[in-house]
Amino acid sequence: MVDLIHERDDAMAEAELLLERSRAITLNGRDKRGRAVVRIVGKYFPARALGGRAEAELRGYVRRRVLPEIGEREFVVVYVHSLVDRGDNFPGVAAIRAAYEALPAAAKERLRAVYFVHPGFQARLFFATLGRFLFSSGLYEKLRYMSRLEYLWEHVSKGEMEVPECARQHDEELERRPLMDYGIEATDRRCMFDAASMDTSASLHSLRCIS
Repeated sequence: MVDLIHERDDAMAEAELLLERSRAITLNGRDKRGRAVVRIVGKYFPARALGGRAEAELRGYVRRRVLPEIGEREFVVVYVHSLVDRGDNFPGVAAIRAAYEALPAAAKERLRAVYFVHPGFQARLFFATLGRFLFSSGLYEKLRYMSRLEYLWEHVSKGEMEVPECARQHDEELERRPLMDYGIEATDRRCMFDAASMDTSASLHSLRCIS
């Protein structure tokens, strides 16, 4: 029994170190109202390395590392979805939902907005049709889509938050190929936000490739 506890603690410490080094979740600047910004970069999330533990480790990391840094302040979340690959670095909608549901009630109240950067047409369609069933009304109503970084800067102080290179690259690609926003022109990547990973029993046959 003692050995099992030690193994569990070692695995937890290893996962926490992995998440910390990845910088997938960081406290990163302030918004224009002075609220703390929690930046989540999907491209940095080590989903493949964490395997089936991704959901549990994400919940634990938020509780042990992120919430103590925020303290009693109000905060917003900026989730950067740019160039995410489901197999390598996307934890899945179930993990994101579980992390939110694991927050204490007071922390949920202090969360003022979730800015979803570069959601893509299919992702917006998915959340528009199934979002209310997958998320509590409290989280769903706080979700804001930011198709360009320039729209994010209307809410978050530009000089305060570090912008990952993947977001800059995707923003430049969108400027060159604006029809991607409407799902008319496809990107070179395929199925980077695969609805099959959503862990929902809803019929998602027509939404197999969410990007």
